[in-house]
Amino acid sequence: MAETSPLRVQLIAKTEFITPPDVPWETDADGGPALVEFAGRACYQSWSKPNPRTATNAAYIRHIIDVGHFSVLEHASVSFYITGISRSCTHELIRHRHFSYSQLSQRYVPEHDAQVVVPPGIADDPELIELFTAAADASRAAYAELLERLEAKFRGDEPGEKLGVLRGKQARQAARAVLPNATETRIVVTGNYRAWRHFIAMRASEHADVEIRRLAIECLRQLAHVAPQVFSDFEISTLSDGTEVATSPLATEA
Repeated sequence: MAETSPLRVQLIAKTEFITPPDVPWETDADGGPALVEFAGRACYQSWSKPNPRTATNAAYIRHIIDVGHFSVLEHASVSFYITGISRSCTHELIRHRHFSYSQLSQRYVPEHDAQVVVPPGIADDPELIELFTAAADASRAAYAELLERLEAKFRGDEPGEKLGVLRGKQARQAARAVLPNATETRIVVTGNYRAWRHFIAMRASEHADVEIRRLAIECLRQLAHVAPQVFSDFEISTLSDGTEVATSPLATEA
């Protein structure tokens, strides 16, 4: 019986900032938010903080977002390792071209024991779950049989001849065609602050698919912890169906 996999988003990297020793400036932040402020002040050499309304890091970044000076947000980045996400969801995710991706390869990694991600619309209905699981089991059984036969086909005619790496990839890439969109995959995603804000604005919306919306909400929660100065304008709320959305009046880039 197919096992299900819950969504998991793990922070694995974030920007470190090193203040140049010859620049007469200091800030009350570190990491990515400090880098964003530094980049903005570098444009105008405003190291002395002449405007008291933007003297703090949070106030400075809020002003940057208010006036649409989004390019300085691109200097700082965050990387997540995402598991428990379906192949159909990552097909939507990779449309965000300002991110960098490294995804589990079905050509290299056999999927005999691949888990599946239950779509939110099915998860609360036992009868639908039973139907979904049966379909996933049938797909996996077909995959296993196809893979076995393809490996035998590609092994060669000589007795004892081993299945080479290339032949193994050819077998897996052919057999994977029957795997469902719900097959769990794993992916590393890196993006700068501007790209993450755009992703959240687009995918944490009520109009987005529920699975990718859940992903966007979880990323937002972690990003707000890493850089609250950059992401705290987004507010998470719960809809009548129990799912969550996030919105911000400052998310103006579509």
